[in-house]
Amino acid sequence: MYWEGVVRGVYPGRFQPIHWGHIHAFKWALERVDELIIVIGSAQESHTITNPFSAGERVIMVKLALKDAGIDLNRVYIIPVPDVLINYIWPTYVAMFVPKFKYGISRNPLVIRLFKDAGYEVLIPPAYKRDRYCSTIIRKLMIEGSDEWRDLVPPSVAMFIDEIKGVERIRDILRSD
Repeated sequence: MYWEGVVRGVYPGRFQPIHWGHIHAFKWALERVDELIIVIGSAQESHTITNPFSAGERVIMVKLALKDAGIDLNRVYIIPVPDVLINYIWPTYVAMFVPKFKYGISRNPLVIRLFKDAGYEVLIPPAYKRDRYCSTIIRKLMIEGSDEWRDLVPPSVAMFIDEIKGVERIRDILRSD
């Protein structure tokens, strides 16, 4: 069978938006697994301050970012997964949506604990300039009108956000009536 012998890891995230820190973690993970499953979490969420981009938009952004970084797309799956509101079953729930995997890959303490409790081995990528590469910071820069956010994401991601008027969307969401 094809899946036998292929070592896969699951890297969950919301990627709101994807940034160079994520790319650094993906490259690190791909040095340890044959294939990487990037789970677009909270797939049902969009058009909020913390989740401004739709799952489909995030899939495109991740693919564009991988291309910008020269990552072999043949080694990557990008799969949106909606939330389940029972943490304990979350890893089993994710496993229903993705190919068979050996490793959970994350720096998030809750995600690490959940993967371990579900019997998965866990890989923890090293932190990469977390004070700079953080989606919350990037969205804040967008809200403030600073173009500094563009240096924190791959160039094609910045272009895509421009095309979908992503910064305008975030600012519109913040407006009050």
